[in-house]
Amino acid sequence: MTLTSILALSFLLAAAQTPAPAANKVEIVSVTGCLREQGAGNWMLVAATDPVPSAANQAPAAELPKTPPAGKNSFRLLGVGEFSLGQHRDRTMVIRGLLIKANPSRINMTSSVEAVATCAAGAPK
Repeated sequence: MTLTSILALSFLLAAAQTPAPAANKVEIVSVTGCLREQGAGNWMLVAATDPVPSAANQAPAAELPKTPPAGKNSFRLLGVGEFSLGQHRDRTMVIRGLLIKANPSRINMTSSVEAVATCAAGAPK
């Protein structure tokens, strides 16, 4: 066996042992935006930040914004029955959950916390 053959075989064996990335992995993310009810029971987070990787747990106070962000994203919220969202309508919320990339993107909620008692100026109704 030549040195080239040995190196090629080593490369093939190493590649075979590398795990393949998970197909259709659903990420847990955190987003911050304005909570709106658009029709009965249809909860949206509008003027929302870009999703960032996160834990499913509620955001700690140190991570809450002091002013409403003026994001450009909208997310339909799923799994809302476990959260008393009505008392937070038209307020800035930090929502964490499973991101479902679609049109519109959706978040299956795992936690929510109110960050600011108002929404960003110009947040869609």
